[in-house]
This record gives sequence, C-alpha cells and structure tokens, in this order.
Amino acid sequence: MQVEEELASFSPDRDTMLTIGVFDGVHLGHRRLIAELIRQTRQKNLLAGVVTFRQHPEDLFSTGKRLPFLTDIKTRTKLLKEEGVDFIVTLSFNKELAGLSARQFINLLQQHLRMRGLVIGSDFALGKGREGDTGAIQRLGKEIGLSVTVVPPLEINGEVVSSTILRKALAAGNINKVHELTGRPYSLHGKVVEGAGRGEGLGFPTANMDVKSGQALPPDGVYVGLTRANGKIYQSMTNIGRNPTFGDAERTVESYLVDYHGDLYGKEVHLDIVTRLRDEKKFDSASELKKQIFQDIVQGKTILDSIGVK
Repeated sequence: MQVEEELASFSPDRDTMLTIGVFDGVHLGHRRLIAELIRQTRQKNLLAGVVTFRQHPEDLFSTGKRLPFLTDIKTRTKLLKEEGVDFIVTLSFNKELAGLSARQFINLLQQHLRMRGLVIGSDFALGKGREGDTGAIQRLGKEIGLSVTVVPPLEINGEVVSSTILRKALAAGNINKVHELTGRPYSLHGKVVEGAGRGEGLGFPTANMDVKSGQALPPDGVYVGLTRANGKIYQSMTNIGRNPTFGDAERTVESYLVDYHGDLYGKEVHLDIVTRLRDEKKFDSASELKKQIFQDIVQGKTILDSIGVK
C-alpha cells in the first residue's frame, strides 16, 4: 500500500501529535492551528508533526479544471517548517488513500507515526466520503484513547480565513488582502528562462520566470516587489501577462531587477509581490512602452522606499 510506504519515510523516536491537511497558502488560520499543535506538544514532550498532501483532494474528484495552487509542495513544506514543527510527512492523495475510512487512516497514523493526539480545524473532514468530520473524529478519539483538539476558525474583518478566500483575493489582484491573510507577501519562484529579449532592447532587461503550471497568479498587470537572486535582494518591477503591445499569446512573469547587472539564465529566483502598480496596457509603439516602464520603475522605487523596503 503506497500510503504505508510513504508514512514509513519517517520513524519518530517518541510519541507524536499531528495536524492533517493540504495547508495551501499556509495562511494565518493554518498558522494558528500549528501554534496550538506546538503549544500542546511542548507541554507533553511529544513531537509536533504535519501530514500534508502533494495533490489537492479536489483534483482527484474534479472533472473540470484543476484548482490553482497557492504554494507548491516545496514552498509549502518550507513555510510549515518555519512555523516550528518537528517533522512533515507528505502523502500522495490518490484513489487508494481516498478509499480509506477515517478509522483506517487514523490507525495507520498511530501505527507508523506513533500519533497520540490530533489538532484539527472546525471544518476538518477525513476518510472516504468525508465521513470523519470533527464530531466523528472526537468520538473515535474517545474510543481509542486519542486526544482530539478542535481549533476554532480565525476571522479577519468578519470573514473566516481560508485558502478559498485567499485564492479569490489573489485572483482579484487584492495583494494587500493576500498579505493580510497570510502575514507575508505573495511569493513566486522558479528558474529564469530565455524570453523574447525585448526588455534588453528597450534598455530594461528582464528575468523571465518559469512558473509552474497550475500556479495561482494575480491578474495581468505590473507589480512592485522584491526579487532574491544570487543571494541578494533587489527591488523589482514585474509584468504578469501577455505583452499586448507585441501581441504575445503566452502568459509570462517577467521582472526588471533594479541595479542588477549580469546573466540569470538557468538560475533560481524568488519574487515577493508587495503591491499592484497598474493594469497591463497595450501601447502604440515601443518608445511609448519604454517611457511607461521608466515611470513604473520610478513609482515602484518610491513605493518601496516609502515603506522602508530597500
């Protein structure tokens, strides 16, 4: 059974307490859940563990377009580790796993990960057909001697924080709300690949990021941010879109790094989006576009300097 093989990838040296979920976006609601997990494990001398999934469960059952992901598994794991958990186990969410009952899955976690406690959110559900809701898990916990803590949802401005709300805010280009829901800028990362080379011809060479398929992106437009490249951080202006001035069909993510000089092809870069500057526009000529890019850089630098981001 694949799930057992993946669970066996980590052998804890003492009993554990776990939380389970996709944790896409690792927002403040997720972080609240993990904070409670860590608080309890430190009191009880247990290891704090996260069980997460490589694929979103909805992707397995969806017949249409897949749900765009906010954080890929690598980024998600990094962010979860930064919250202070002791270990993370990633599982493949496939038909085999989806077919397990809540009791079967809980038994596997007890057997392989020495689970003695579980911390879950109020909307949690586990097992075939989502049979294991919070009430069912609490009843099962009493039966088998498993402590179960249900953490109430986090609300900001009267709205429950969730990956769905976060995804909607990003799709609407509400970068400030994304930051509010996660406590950090929205980030993208990937290798720099060769583009059309127009930026260099205009005097503003750009790094064309190879963003993974399925990555959630904000709407087309120009964004102000910070790009980490070659171990340093640069103020950057990023265009997300199809370059309508030149009639491109493919959507790209291209960043101009202020005061950077050098070749980034093939190297990994990390972009933090701070705010949205403007919509993407079609210009009548390359010279008009060049003037606008210069204005974008001046305005973007002003914004970053005003909030103390150098």
